[in-house]
Amino acid sequence: MTRVAVLDDWQRLARDSADWAPLERRAQVSFFDAPLGGPDDVARQLAEFDIVLAMRERTPFPASLVSRLDKLRMFGLTGARAASIDTEAMMARGVTVCITGGGRSGTNTAELTLGLILAAARHIPAGDAAIRAGRFQDGVGAGMDLAGRTLGIVGLGRIGQCMARYGQALGMRVIAWSQNLTAATASAAGATLVTKESLLQQADVVTLHLVLSDRTRGILGAAELARMKPGALLVNTSRGPLVDEAALVAALQAGRIRAALDVYDREPLPAGHPLRGLPNTVLTPHLGYTTFETFAEFYSQSIENTLAFLDGKPVRVMQRRAS
Repeated sequence: MTRVAVLDDWQRLARDSADWAPLERRAQVSFFDAPLGGPDDVARQLAEFDIVLAMRERTPFPASLVSRLDKLRMFGLTGARAASIDTEAMMARGVTVCITGGGRSGTNTAELTLGLILAAARHIPAGDAAIRAGRFQDGVGAGMDLAGRTLGIVGLGRIGQCMARYGQALGMRVIAWSQNLTAATASAAGATLVTKESLLQQADVVTLHLVLSDRTRGILGAAELARMKPGALLVNTSRGPLVDEAALVAALQAGRIRAALDVYDREPLPAGHPLRGLPNTVLTPHLGYTTFETFAEFYSQSIENTLAFLDGKPVRVMQRRAS
């Protein structure tokens, strides 16, 4: 019987997000609700599976791992892009790679970003902790008005444009920068194009909305973080490696800036990581796209893709890049 592995179900939501019965009548489906270990552990645990359905940006699949999965015939990816999964290596070995829709066009991540900004600006996590500890306002600092402040958006794509609208609704001045951004595009989104250096110097809140690539990896390093205003807030709901993590930790430990983070260099964030103990941070566990609506789309389409593959008529198939 065909064996299907549903990976990365860390929130234990996969089974309730779609109807798995049609697939379970034709295949043995196993749900993995804990993070797998390194490549050796992944290769061992998945050695007997024909089909793997993975959540994007959770378990990495480099080419060196792909080559060890001899029985793999189909790989399902939620969304259409994952920097940590070598889909080209899979397709080169004859593995069919299927994708799904990407959720609500980034609005879910934009909404979480707004939540992180508000939580950090008004010390909402500290207030919640005080109440639960039997205190009231004791130990909760004064918040920061956002109206009249400057929101700096790095990357003005779909999510960045949502953030520009949110910033305007809050009465913030909105500025933006990315490598290919034009003044006209920025203006159409309600933002003013500035240089990266100017954005970092002016913004009270800096929020990142870039795709991780060789060009954007480490786009904010020690020099860039040093340009930020004292007490400014850095928000990252895109990808951890956009920011030099060691430089970020150093800046936070020095108390120069604050951060609200949903993504990290390594996920899950290791126990004992210095970010976990810093008081000038708000941290969430990569929740940007994790909504009921998105999971329903991801998993229902993953089931459709798998059934179509078993019927010999695969759908939503990723194509190899032209050489």
